[in-house]
Amino acid sequence: MSRFSLKICIFAILACCVAGAPASQTVERHYEVSLPLDMPLTFFSAFASVYGNYLLSNMSVSAPEDMPAREDLLPWDRAIAGRYSEAAGDVSTWFAVLGAAPVALAGISWFRGDAAGGDFAAYTLMFAQALALQNGLNLAVRSMKFWPRPYMYATGGAGADAAAEATGEAYGSFFSGHASAAFTVAVFTGEWFSEMYPNSRYRSLVWAGSLSLAGFVGVLRIAAGKHYLTDVVIGSLAGAGISLAVIELHKKSVRIGPLSIAGVWGGPGALGLSLAF
Repeated sequence: MSRFSLKICIFAILACCVAGAPASQTVERHYEVSLPLDMPLTFFSAFASVYGNYLLSNMSVSAPEDMPAREDLLPWDRAIAGRYSEAAGDVSTWFAVLGAAPVALAGISWFRGDAAGGDFAAYTLMFAQALALQNGLNLAVRSMKFWPRPYMYATGGAGADAAAEATGEAYGSFFSGHASAAFTVAVFTGEWFSEMYPNSRYRSLVWAGSLSLAGFVGVLRIAAGKHYLTDVVIGSLAGAGISLAVIELHKKSVRIGPLSIAGVWGGPGALGLSLAF
């Protein structure tokens, strides 16, 4: 199990324990945690992340002749092939510190008395589930090696040096995990602020700022030569979509029946879950 997956599991277990605490008598609850929903969802989130890491760690280094030609890339991605910038890659990684923004914002609201402790715990669990799900999906898809990272096409300079030292993961560029995680963070940040402060004049600013920062991470990944435009766009949609789905499942206004796992399937290049309500 990777360190990321282990942290997600611990994070989710602790949050699930606290989320069952009685709601505050003076603060309205916005999110709901239930064993029929969250036990299978948390299990599958952790499983997806662990399995995705396993698939990525077993990716092999492709022979040069097995790489698709630059002309075989999508038309709007070809211009990015061969690009490389170590500085842009480093900056995009530094942005990982902003991953704490949703939980930090929720913690401040709880400390101020604007949110119930149960909401804070439920939201933390939801965030852990969404992060693990998008991570597992990203790594599983990347392990299918649709196309290599842009810098693998570099013919000289630092890009060519990086390509010569590349490991198996460099042959799976689609889709961007950084963009997926960044938009997960952005959606959760905007969701919490909008849900807890619906009348605030800063709602639009929080959403715009969060999404802009997430988009900037995607731009940096392209500038670094780590991903194509297609990788970033699909990664952004995956992160945002998974986040919105997890949030809606936990909204108190959404009434759902008991959730059970009808089937789990997996293979060398894919994994999935069948759910029954």
